[in-house]
Formats: sequence, C-alpha cells, structure tokens
Amino acid sequence: MAANVSRKMVNLDQPPHNRAIRVVRATGPRQLRTAWISDLHLGTRGSKTGAFLEFLRNHEFETLYIVGDLIDVWQMRRGIYWPQQHNDVIQKLLRKSRKGTRIVYIPGNHDEFLGGFCGYYGHIAIAKEFVHTTADGRRILVIHGHELDTVVQNARWLAFAGDVGYQILLSFNPLINFVRRRFGLGYWSLSAYAKKRVKDAVNFIGQFESVIVRYAERYGVDAVLCGHIHSPGIRQIGRVIYYNCGDWVESCSALVENFDGTIELLHFNPFETSPVGEDATPELAEAVL
Repeated sequence: MAANVSRKMVNLDQPPHNRAIRVVRATGPRQLRTAWISDLHLGTRGSKTGAFLEFLRNHEFETLYIVGDLIDVWQMRRGIYWPQQHNDVIQKLLRKSRKGTRIVYIPGNHDEFLGGFCGYYGHIAIAKEFVHTTADGRRILVIHGHELDTVVQNARWLAFAGDVGYQILLSFNPLINFVRRRFGLGYWSLSAYAKKRVKDAVNFIGQFESVIVRYAERYGVDAVLCGHIHSPGIRQIGRVIYYNCGDWVESCSALVENFDGTIELLHFNPFETSPVGEDATPELAEAVL
C-alpha cells in the first residue's frame, strides 16, 4: 500500500483497449469494492449531508476515497455553520473506519491544511495523490484536481472571489426548489445550469479535463480520477479514461467499483432520501465495462 502513495510510479502496464459506456440502475443496498466521493463541503449550507448519509447507510465498501473538500475551510473562515448532521457525517465515516473500511483522504483546495498531515492513522491514510489498482488490474491516478487549476494556483484572490459568487448562486437553490416541489417538479440547480450554459465555464471544464489527462499520462496509468469542478462524468480522452466523482452540493454523485473492476457513476436525488434504516434505490448514470 505504501508503494501506491509514492510518486515513483513507473513500469506500469499499458492502458487496455477502450471500454464502452452503458446506462444501468442500482437495486441497493450494495456491497462494493471501492467508492470515490469528493466535495461534500461540510460547514456550508449547500452541503447535501442527508443524501450523503443515505449513501453511506446503504453501501458498504472495502475502500473509500475522499477526493478532497470534505470540509470547506474557506467558507468557515467567513462564518461558522456546523449543524448536527455534519457531525453525523464525520461520526459515520469514523465508524466505517473502525469496522474495517480503509479510508484514503486526498486533500483539496478547501481543506488543503490536511496536506501537512500525510501518513497513516489506523485504517485512514492521508495522501496528496494515490494510485488505485482495480480488480481487473487497471491503475487509476487519484487526485483532487486543484493542483492543475491555474486560477487556484496563480490567482488565489480570484479563486476566493469566484467561490463567493458560487455560494451566492447556491443560496438561491433552496427557494427555487421549494417552489418546484410545490409544482411536483424535481431538483434543479441554478449554479449547475449556469456552468453548463456560460461559454467560459464550459470551456474551462473542457480544458481542465484535458490538462488532468495530460498530467496522468506522465505516470503511465490507465485512468485518472478527480473532483474539484463539481461536474461528474466518465470520458475516454485519448488512451486515458477520465473520471470525475462530482460533488455533494449539486450533483450528489459518487463513483463506485464493483468486485469485477467495473466502475459506475451513481447519482442521488437530494430530496428523495429514504428514512433511516430503509433501502434506497439510486440511479447509476454510467458504467464503464
């Protein structure tokens, strides 16, 4: 395991042939080999902790990767918001660790202070990046992704300003969806809509994906997996498969690996979580074979 943490990742197998993508549905609860989640942003009002707790209750995994921004330190500097449900998330994660789930924490830009504590703490490992080997032998570089975001790295004041604007857009979501629920409509995110419609945002996401893939090619891995941009997806870019596990602010998504090595993108509706103790039936958006 320690070898995976090392940056000296050489003599890896060549990437296999391209894999097809299909649509499937989950029946839950499920036993999984691995799960990847990121960008829960605990400490903010936009964090969909209810949906995330349902995901944890209804899924068991051997390894859970937290791919950054579990806690939003940027927002907490502006004001403390920490309800009981955010405590419940931390307690649930620690309970899973005590029961044998291996947790790998990759710090992001909103919780980057944890990057100074890399190492092993029982069943919990903290690392700036990690190479995961799937059940079918593929190697996946796991990083948060902010390391390759030129705005975060070179213009932090602009990143902070953008975060404030993003939080403002998120603040409209509760009111918008309250009205939509009254009319029997599903969840809709203003901030997600803006990202998909604004040309500069669309171009940024495309450029980000390409930069991430080029970075991963240096390591000779088969795939790269990240979070950061709150845009979940599975795409073949050249010889590398690009995975993004999304977020739990807008998308409520996770990537999961089955015991045969297939990786699927799972979505939860933030307003359709089942009561404690009941099984959920989330939709799996994509599966890589």
